[in-house]
Parts: sequence; structure tokens; C-alpha cells
Amino acid sequence: MKKSNLPNYKLIFTDIISKNHPEKRIKCQSILDKKELSILDVVKLNEIIFGICDKESFINNQKYKAYDESTITYILDYQQKNKLNNIQLANYFKLSRNTVTKWRKTFQSDFK
Repeated sequence: MKKSNLPNYKLIFTDIISKNHPEKRIKCQSILDKKELSILDVVKLNEIIFGICDKESFINNQKYKAYDESTITYILDYQQKNKLNNIQLANYFKLSRNTVTKWRKTFQSDFK
């Protein structure tokens, strides 16, 4: 099995917290204690540490988000368990409605 070249997010966020934001360590500790961080964990840590940014920064940051298959599956499963429509799910996870629709078409056999 090929090892992925993902950055070590746990180490990156630990360094950021210890050097720049030590007061936020307690809020982030439960996420950092996980063995592996998911993409959603990374997004959550980013929100905790840096806060909610202005609209322009938010739009630019959205362009560079990427989700792996396990995260997409989690999001679609969340939709099914909570009986959300695509718009509600997109708003909750701050995604595009078109992205949710595309994911549902791609993973249609898993989620109906």
C-alpha cells in the first residue's frame, strides 16, 4: 500500500498552538489527542485557533479545501442520519450545494 504524502497536521497545529496561541490549547486538546486527524478535524482546529475570518478570506479559503473519500462518506452519512436536504447539509458544513449534489451522484450506491 502506498503511503500518502499528507502533512502531519497534528504536529503543525501543536506547534502553532504552543508558539502563538497557548491559551487555546485546552479547546483543541480533545481533537489533538486523536490518533489521526480527519479533514474535518483540521477545519475545526483552524476555526478554533484562527477564528472566523472575513467574507473575502472565507471565499478564498473555500477554493482550497479538499476532502478525502472517508470525509465525504462521513458527511453524506451525517446527512442521511439527520434527514437533511442538500442545502441544509451544505450550509452546515459550509460547502457548495453543487458539491453535495456531485458527491451524492458519485456515491449514489452507498447513500440513497
